[in-house]
Amino acid sequence: MSEGMLNIALVQMRSPGTPSAAFEQVRPLLMQAAATGAQLILLPECANLMEARKDQKALVVTTEGEDVFVQGVCDLARQLKVEVLIGSAIVASGVDDRAVNRSLLVNAHGDIVARYDKIHLFDADTPDGKTYRESASVKPGVQAVVAETPWGGLGLSICYDVRFAYLYRALAKGGAQMIAVPAAFTVPTGQAHWEVLLRTRAIETGCFVLAVAQGGSHEDGRVTYGHSMVVNPWGEVIARLDHDRPAVLETSIDFSEVTRARQALPSLQHDREFSV
Repeated sequence: MSEGMLNIALVQMRSPGTPSAAFEQVRPLLMQAAATGAQLILLPECANLMEARKDQKALVVTTEGEDVFVQGVCDLARQLKVEVLIGSAIVASGVDDRAVNRSLLVNAHGDIVARYDKIHLFDADTPDGKTYRESASVKPGVQAVVAETPWGGLGLSICYDVRFAYLYRALAKGGAQMIAVPAAFTVPTGQAHWEVLLRTRAIETGCFVLAVAQGGSHEDGRVTYGHSMVVNPWGEVIARLDHDRPAVLETSIDFSEVTRARQALPSLQHDREFSV
């Protein structure tokens, strides 16, 4: 298990409806984060575009190799010599007419070194009267991923995944010491559940939870919650944004806290077979 410190930055965004416009928004924020010493920078879900209107979306979704946001971030990571997690990009699946909601870890050489396709898709009728059917246009993933970084295992998840505790337990038992939760939470569910879910996942796994969000009113009419935060393995919020505006949240994490939390509460070692 890794020990030592890591400087991280969470880039909260309000992504527009096209990859090119999204990259213009994120470029100065990435540069700001790198300039202040971040070694690992995390972006939210749907970082390359927030577009629910099917006809508009069809015009801009392409493969990750052709997506100007993805390629722009890869180039910038290489120039800035930092690792960047694109929390997710909406890109063509290459299998059918559905896209994938894909997390991409870019190393300091600008290479994509890990990919995770969102497993749990958001099909829900929310308390504000809105209906979401992510599965209508997105192909679900089937593989959990713990990405190797120079600092330790980074478990990958996306937004709605946070409601499925078994995924996070599997990531922790698979070597994760930190788990990314890039998201685009709705405002009602964000107000009710965002912090409590993140703190719970951290406590259950003994991991740092790095939760970076979309925030504010988007071009397609959606409104997202923002309030990005970092939770330590004891379930304490150690850094947060208290708003929904684009911003950079910086902090350092100490991996010795993972060791201490898991020694104090070794629940990852105590699974038992049972029936219902």
